[in-house]
Amino acid sequence: MTTSEIEITADLVRDLLREQHPDLAGLAIREVAGGWGNQMWRLGDELAVRMQRMDPTPELQLKERRWLPVLAPRLPLPVPTPVRFGEPSTRFPKHWTVMTWVPGEPLDHGSISRGAHAADTLAGFLRALHVEAPAEAPISSDFGAHPKKCTDGFDHFFHSVVPDDLADDVRAVWDDAVAAPEWEGPPLWVHGDLHPANVVVSAGTLSGIVDFGALFAGDPAWDLAAAWVLLPAGTASRFFDTYAIADEAAIRRARGLAAMKSLFLMLMGQNGDRGLPGGKPNWGPAGRAALDRVLQDWYSSPSRP
Repeated sequence: MTTSEIEITADLVRDLLREQHPDLAGLAIREVAGGWGNQMWRLGDELAVRMQRMDPTPELQLKERRWLPVLAPRLPLPVPTPVRFGEPSTRFPKHWTVMTWVPGEPLDHGSISRGAHAADTLAGFLRALHVEAPAEAPISSDFGAHPKKCTDGFDHFFHSVVPDDLADDVRAVWDDAVAAPEWEGPPLWVHGDLHPANVVVSAGTLSGIVDFGALFAGDPAWDLAAAWVLLPAGTASRFFDTYAIADEAAIRRARGLAAMKSLFLMLMGQNGDRGLPGGKPNWGPAGRAALDRVLQDWYSSPSRP
């Protein structure tokens, strides 16, 4: 059995805690639904255990361990912060981390009813996050590139799931993003993977941001795509007004990236409907709704041909 096939159970989590952090081993342990690269277990009321599962290397967890304690104090929303480290052992030869629990419901299982508040909240969070990163900050090979360098991924999602009646418009959005100027500022801190499963909501608005495994220094457009991927219809313009520092080129790149992310969510939903590994049936409707928001914005865009 490979390490990726090890069944992660509550008993295993408790055994690991007894071995490495015995003072925490008496807390209640409950599995948290979702997660693919890492599996989450609720630990008591205020903590969670993040177990490396399908991720082939510990890089993403080690990145969170290194940088979240630096970023968290200046962010206006709760984010998970590492409090204990679990090291590979004979019992479980991968990394695991005890982190603070971010209360709320993942957006892919919840909804936003206070759109204006959520737009302002997301803009404020990203304004605080998007500051110049230090020279030693991570640079991503999977996220952060200009859209023109992501055409293979876009084409795969496009040909897999785009509705025929929307194909021309979705392609136009992407082509406009590819034609937009590149980011010319210094590398900024970027979450990189803002989608409905990586934010939590409560009382109808955003209440926390999770999963910083994709964190990198680079183009903030990768986060600005969340204006369409996360927020309700009609609130993107308010988001950008509140964020206030995105130029036209950044918005064009962000809109194209939002289209790509929407198609990815739709493909994950399709895979879930087919029962394929890693598929998420509830992501399909979320992706289609996000794509509709992208196109609604595109139809009124001054950059539209």
